[in-house]
Amino acid sequence: MTDTITINGTERPIPEDPRVTLLDFLREHVGLTGTKKGCDHGQCGACTVIVNGRRINSCLSLAAVHDGDDVTTIEGLGTPDAPSAMQLAFVEHDGYQCGYCTPGQICSATAMMDEIAAGFPSDASPDLQGDMFATPDEIRERMSGNVCRCGAYANIVAAIRNVAEEGAR
Repeated sequence: MTDTITINGTERPIPEDPRVTLLDFLREHVGLTGTKKGCDHGQCGACTVIVNGRRINSCLSLAAVHDGDDVTTIEGLGTPDAPSAMQLAFVEHDGYQCGYCTPGQICSATAMMDEIAAGFPSDASPDLQGDMFATPDEIRERMSGNVCRCGAYANIVAAIRNVAEEGAR
């Protein structure tokens, strides 16, 4: 047991209170406020982060269970001077309006691209085996856990398709 969580490349001690969610740990203990608290029930995706390469709703997960894990938040995907390809695509395609859900959308989309590359099927996949592709239907299905109350979905799909076509993340 290491008693630490690596967040965006920096080891942090696990909070002493075992009831602290990963979301509250990131925001209140570490000071990374890019991850948003939306519904606090795992229904909106605003709190999506990447843990060991997989996207999760950080509001539903206790920080204590992530001992030794590698967590990536929106702050760990890129910087204002060097944004990730997904962050750039969201800007270029206006994949946000109010911006509240955008960090969760970008983290989810980034991890989703890895899922597709690894051949993980979804309900929209035509086959359970073989190559997976970032088609509009596939993207919509895989991103269905991330809600945008402003309705920027068409632009979000366009941004993700752009990254998929360029082969970047």
